[in-house]
Amino acid sequence: MTKDCFDKMSAEEARTFQADVLSIVSQIPSGRVMTYGLIATLAGWPSHARMVGRTLRYAPEAAMLPCHRVVNAVGRTAPGWKRQRELLEAEGVTFKPNGHVDMTRHLWEPEF
Repeated sequence: MTKDCFDKMSAEEARTFQADVLSIVSQIPSGRVMTYGLIATLAGWPSHARMVGRTLRYAPEAAMLPCHRVVNAVGRTAPGWKRQRELLEAEGVTFKPNGHVDMTRHLWEPEF
């Protein structure tokens, strides 16, 4: 991770944040989604949703995780990643007419 992504964190906090994000994403069940903001909050940095996205994009370990199950706060999939919707639909995730995930049916809010 580059330092500029985590300018408000120490190096140790950034490593912990990254590990926490990857751990949370690894637990999202099939057919469910979480938001970047919820993951950031669970990782202890509620105003760092964008850093969740950066972590998932740049951490090599993320390639082995169900990152397709992470969407924005209104259920929008990642821009430019057409396959994300296909992967979610294959797991039974439904979408509203506006193209967003039906968050009332598929949002996963774990009890940590």
